[in-house]
Amino acid sequence: MAQTAEAVRAETPPEPPPKGGSGPDGPRRRRTIPTPYLLIAPALVILTLVLVWPVVQMVWNSLHSYTIRNLLPNAPAPQWNDFGHYRRLLSDPEFWTILRNTVVVCVLMVGVTMVLGTLVGILLHKLPRWFSVTVSVGMMLAWATPAISASLVFRWLFLPERGLVNVALDRLPDWLVGSGWLNYNWFLEPLSLFSVLISVIVWQSFPFIAVSVLAGLKSIPYELYEAVRVDGAGGWRSFWSVTFPMLRPLFALLLVLQIIWDLRVFTQLYILANSFQNKEIYLLSYYIYQQGFSASPANYGMGSAIAVVMTLMILGVTAYYLRIMIRQGETR
Repeated sequence: MAQTAEAVRAETPPEPPPKGGSGPDGPRRRRTIPTPYLLIAPALVILTLVLVWPVVQMVWNSLHSYTIRNLLPNAPAPQWNDFGHYRRLLSDPEFWTILRNTVVVCVLMVGVTMVLGTLVGILLHKLPRWFSVTVSVGMMLAWATPAISASLVFRWLFLPERGLVNVALDRLPDWLVGSGWLNYNWFLEPLSLFSVLISVIVWQSFPFIAVSVLAGLKSIPYELYEAVRVDGAGGWRSFWSVTFPMLRPLFALLLVLQIIWDLRVFTQLYILANSFQNKEIYLLSYYIYQQGFSASPANYGMGSAIAVVMTLMILGVTAYYLRIMIRQGETR
């Protein structure tokens, strides 16, 4: 029996040492190596310099009487204005008119872009693969077109006397579209200018929505559509019963991104308006430029205050999106 026990002990492999090693005084402590923190530190520093510092500087400018005179040699430092820019904005009827125009135009641009992009995405999903790829590539070329180039093209299209749109409308029967289109200037009145602006933004924006929706549709199991068809559902009911619930997070993300992009529209309006000083056609982004750079003298403090207001609007939209995403994550 003793020999058998010794043989069993000899065949039994020794137990592995505990993780982290051991010493004569017991297990050793594992050292904390801050390598991951060192790796992300350069990125955090760059993000702080590129994103956080400009925001801090913008807020600081908005709280001081900071004009072009303060840039002169031996000029005094900007003075604290006790929230004077914000009080002036909130009591200025022009600011509220511009804010209303911004919200209305943004809602129209976002609404038309989302609806058109979704319809085109559904259409591409039903087309043959080769044709869908060809159309998608063509649309993405429009999406990748620089804003300056697209704005110049649309300005040429709507020019008085020689613009393609004016010439085409002028040749149509008067009983259908009226008369006087050849010399009509689309860029003087708010309604016509904003119509052209919305056309430019939608033309450039809906391809991204369409391709994103197309990618989302390819991830939905086909069996779900077959199930609702068995229940007698048509295309409209299939969209609200299957497509929309399955793509709700995608639609929420696209909606938030589109709102943020459309609130910051400046280049297109600047080129279409051709630096006109008619405040009826201003949006918040253009108002920032007018106060901060184009005014005489340039008022950097007021421009920064308007920029802070627009930043708060964008942050509010982003916070609402994050709240929706968190709630959806909790319900799953």
